[in-house]
Amino acid sequence: MEAKDIVKTAVMALDSKKGENIRVIGISDLTILTDYFVIATGSSTTQVKALAEEVEYKLEQQGIAPHHIEGRNTPWVCLDYNSVVIHIFYKDQRDFYQLERLWEDGDKIDIADFLED
Repeated sequence: MEAKDIVKTAVMALDSKKGENIRVIGISDLTILTDYFVIATGSSTTQVKALAEEVEYKLEQQGIAPHHIEGRNTPWVCLDYNSVVIHIFYKDQRDFYQLERLWEDGDKIDIADFLED
């Protein structure tokens, strides 16, 4: 599965569970770590967990397993799918870490492209 397909599935899963402020940043020109960051906010730690579980479930349905998951029961869950890393934050953590600012040189990708189906 291509990285953009993983991004699309993740964005659709996050949107379906009312993830807030969903952003996609292309960073393949900036680092060898990954090609894309998908970043979203949950309104509670319970929602953060539910968002992460939905992304994992939808990707598993397509035969894609995460390389690593960090922070399953914390206010910041990180799902690593090698070419795509998905960060799901509770609002306070997202405001504190400001990943969008740290990776502001990356390509900002309009999520509407992924939600049009």
